[in-house]
Amino acid sequence: MHIVFVHRHGPGQFVHLARRLIADGWTATLICETLDRPVPGLRVLRYQASHHQAGGAGGRPSVPYIEAGRKVADILHRLSLAGRKPDMVMGHIGWGGMMFVKDALPDVPAIGFCEYYFQPQGGDAGFAPSDEMTLQQRQIMRLRNAIQLSTLEQLDAGISPTAWQRSRYPAEYQSKIIVQHEGIDTTRARPDVMAGFRLSDGRYLSAGDPVVTFAARDLEPYRGFPQFMQAAAQVARNNPDATFVVAGGDGVSYGRAPSRGETWRARLLQETGLPPDRIHFLGQIPHKDLLRLFQVSAAHVYLTYPFVLSWSFLEAMACEAPVIASKTAPVQEVVRDGVNGKLVDFWDTGAIAAEVCSALQAPADRQAMRRAARRTVVSRYELSGCVLRLQALLSKLSSRSAQPHTAPGPIRTAPIKTGPINTGSATGRHTQGPHWSRV
Repeated sequence: MHIVFVHRHGPGQFVHLARRLIADGWTATLICETLDRPVPGLRVLRYQASHHQAGGAGGRPSVPYIEAGRKVADILHRLSLAGRKPDMVMGHIGWGGMMFVKDALPDVPAIGFCEYYFQPQGGDAGFAPSDEMTLQQRQIMRLRNAIQLSTLEQLDAGISPTAWQRSRYPAEYQSKIIVQHEGIDTTRARPDVMAGFRLSDGRYLSAGDPVVTFAARDLEPYRGFPQFMQAAAQVARNNPDATFVVAGGDGVSYGRAPSRGETWRARLLQETGLPPDRIHFLGQIPHKDLLRLFQVSAAHVYLTYPFVLSWSFLEAMACEAPVIASKTAPVQEVVRDGVNGKLVDFWDTGAIAAEVCSALQAPADRQAMRRAARRTVVSRYELSGCVLRLQALLSKLSSRSAQPHTAPGPIRTAPIKTGPINTGSATGRHTQGPHWSRV
């Protein structure tokens, strides 16, 4: 079987599935703009990004996204002419790459990764009280969705990582979208009472120390960095021994950049008055170090707009870090308040600070929640089961394509009992998880 993955910055969410399929003897090809990590045995075909934006300030995403779709379709057509026609195509639908797959390969099953559908209410847009949706922003949102809708109409099946993310899509398309997370490697993300983490100043942190952690791909409002900093300043005043450790970059992954060319980190340090010697900013660190940070955490704060759920949050839970998380829709799908974590209002920095102080002052009181957090991830998001359920979906679509007269009907995959799988490369070098793509 030959599968082609399509991802703007791939393999992205398909990395573990690609490794499994290659290990099982499949031929796998990735079509992408950029490669976020190498996978042994994965053939990579790149297309050049289109930077043209139409429509003035803010741009219109339709032009570069349509161009990406054309380039992917051209590559697929040339593969077919060269005798390397794929048996199926699986790709992210948000950036246009999957838009013309059925025009190039009308008889080949196409599966879309349906990550996020933009709406003016109930999600990230308008979540902040100060946000006002302009006419141009609504138009851009509609254009981005138009790319997805045009793609969805052609797909044989779609996949969303969480039920909430699927629920953002129009009701008429949800029946073809299956809820299936790509998986968390709980053999790597696991508790370790002997874990330690060394800071750049030489200080060594151990499990049991009063360590407050925060992690995001970039330190910005979408992931609640301002609220964390405000809460941390309150905690610091009442807990002189507490150490705050933050992983994440100074760029902007979502939302807007601060004014005057500064970073959110610099602005929040100044605004909160948090002593710089109390907080350690690590930048984007290797995945193995991120897991060690979770293992020594006495209180891990995870805050997010109603948006895509971070891998790092589930990994922190799998490491049995005591999680204090925002009471927003994607988080509430995973966390039950007081059972496997604590939920707080995203905007209530006093409540966030109070929960952190409670976790630091009475760590034994959270042991049951910590164990329950790991059980949640193992039972619902463990990597082997997630990957094999995706494999079962691909096999079902493949067999269906071989029987053209079979009525379509809904696609379902049954739970599969599995053991752990090897997610590393042949050399053991490329075994990192999120690579900060959805942290």
